[in-house]
Amino acid sequence: MFNRSSVFHRLSYIVLNNPSPNPSLFLGIRRLSKPCSDPSQSFAVTNLKDKLGLSPESAFKTPDKPDSVVSFFEKHGFSTTQINKIITHRPGFLHYDAEKTFLPKLEFVRSKGVSSPELARLSYYNPEFLACSLKKQIIPCFNQLSKFLESDSKAVKAIKRNPFLITCKLDTYLFPNINFLLDNGVPESNIISMFPNHPRSFFGKIDQFKEIVNGVKEMGFDPLMLRFLQAVIVFKKVSKTKMETKLDVYKEWGWSELEIRGAFLRYPCVMETSAEKIMAIMDFLVNKMGFQSSVIAKQPSVLLRSLEKKIVPRGLFAQDLLSKEKVFIERFVNRYESKPPELLMLYKEKLDLAIGDKYRSGEEVPGQVCVSYEDKASELLKLYEEEINLSVGGKGKTKK
Repeated sequence: MFNRSSVFHRLSYIVLNNPSPNPSLFLGIRRLSKPCSDPSQSFAVTNLKDKLGLSPESAFKTPDKPDSVVSFFEKHGFSTTQINKIITHRPGFLHYDAEKTFLPKLEFVRSKGVSSPELARLSYYNPEFLACSLKKQIIPCFNQLSKFLESDSKAVKAIKRNPFLITCKLDTYLFPNINFLLDNGVPESNIISMFPNHPRSFFGKIDQFKEIVNGVKEMGFDPLMLRFLQAVIVFKKVSKTKMETKLDVYKEWGWSELEIRGAFLRYPCVMETSAEKIMAIMDFLVNKMGFQSSVIAKQPSVLLRSLEKKIVPRGLFAQDLLSKEKVFIERFVNRYESKPPELLMLYKEKLDLAIGDKYRSGEEVPGQVCVSYEDKASELLKLYEEEINLSVGGKGKTKK
């Protein structure tokens, strides 16, 4: 006796476990069970599958002329990957009149300074942008952002950072949080300054946002300072588990809880740096450059820099200059110590000015971590030559 249920289950198993991205068996069964009466529909399915790599399920939901929508996206700079993602997320888009539905939205956002590649990226990450109403959602939302940030360009920058902004309910998930910050003494200018680069960190349910803001205040951050918002952003971005992992890493390198707290209060972003990056930077500075771990705790901004592009090249450069400095002292200072005895004292005074007592003692030095010695070394050499000329009548200048 023919068992339809048994055959169905076997076929389902084969189809689901077929390693091919385009299961031919499944397509064959569909064709046998229900022959396609519309040649254009069959062609459309095959074309979309070949062109975009759509799944059979998505491909069979296409309209009579799906190529018009695909061509529209291609014409406006969308890649195959982007089109595939958009159609997979919203197969119904293939039924739309692209020129009538999508084009006005693209033109509006483009008129605000968004380029075609950026528009494609926005649509790729937030396909709902193409589905929602231009007049009821996109334009009012953009105008709200622009008014809040006092600039169309800042609104555009924020949308690029977070494509979901353009379709979000700002009155529910953004402005209550902004008002809470203002009520707690955070200057509006600071919010406007930080928001375009970190729009996601200002969104969320108001109760959770209040908890973070209150916690940052309790830690001792001043709401009038930008660091207050930086700390809020860090707590919004970094999960509790990752935060604890980073605390453990700092402790492994000998930082006390007081040092960790001090570093965070000065540079909140040290808790945003990944644990792997922290380990790599500390290993280089402590084990290869010979810094004390406590010195880095007093200058934690170094942990925000690129290890490969900044720290290693500058560190090796400084190390090379320091080795040349040692040679300079032996050849041009110690050698003539008995002739102009005041030279060594003068050199040390100049060295303190060049390097700084603060740097040698590990105190924070504003600006860059590695001090450039090249100009100072040449300056000292010139000074030395002048002293030799005065002391020995120019003999030291020619002495080998």
